Amino acid sequence: MSKIDLRMEQDGQVARVVLNAPKGNVLDSEMIRELIAAVGQTEAAPGVKLMVIEGAGSHFSFGASVEEHQAAPCREMIPLFGGLFFALMDAAVPTLAAVRGQCLGGGMELAVFCNWVFAHHDARFGQPEIRLGVLPPVAALLLPLLAGQAASDDICLTGRTLTAHEAMALGLVHTVSEDVEAVWQAWFHERLMPHSAASLRRAVRASRHGLNRAFREQWADIERLYLDDLMATQDANEGIAAFLARRPPVWTHR
Repeated sequence: MSKIDLRMEQDGQVARVVLNAPKGNVLDSEMIRELIAAVGQTEAAPGVKLMVIEGAGSHFSFGASVEEHQAAPCREMIPLFGGLFFALMDAAVPTLAAVRGQCLGGGMELAVFCNWVFAHHDARFGQPEIRLGVLPPVAALLLPLLAGQAASDDICLTGRTLTAHEAMALGLVHTVSEDVEAVWQAWFHERLMPHSAASLRRAVRASRHGLNRAFREQWADIERLYLDDLMATQDANEGIAAFLARRPPVWTHR
């Protein structure tokens, strides 16, 4: 069964991409590969003016697979996850994340990379990786650019959870509402539907030129920091093992 459901709607003007592995819609390698394929299919459809990403069920995503954060599998998973963001940059289709419930870890990284985030008022955002002894590689690059260094430090270094309104105050969320579907649909009809799909894609490239260039230039450094430095520490491996064993971690600070 596919973990991604891609539907073309609004006469081919909207590509709805559903993370289809509830309850948590965990971004494992299989789902990431399917997401990259869905982005490619959307890019190939010239009339698409908006790609909407949402989670099936009550939550957007609990984040990337913790099992795949272990030392061996993460050497494949981290580059693959980075490849998803390169695919989104290359496609340059306007993107909107419709967020309900939990939007954590890799799920938050995916959501805030979108051009717009429309969130239910009960949605919760967070980068809890530090609690497991690891770090959020995409957020480490994105959040200083999107929300400023102080906000990035607060989110990435504490692992705390943000309400939808807190995320909106930081500029990470565009709209908070009780009916996310109705609000983004009305917004799309008013703000994007009148425009040329071809022109929108070029406008995305132009408006995100600086962000995309920074990401492309710095990703290799962050990837090396994660795979060759962080994963060589005892605590990173202990944090993942403790989470999987459902026990408190025992830090050695090495």
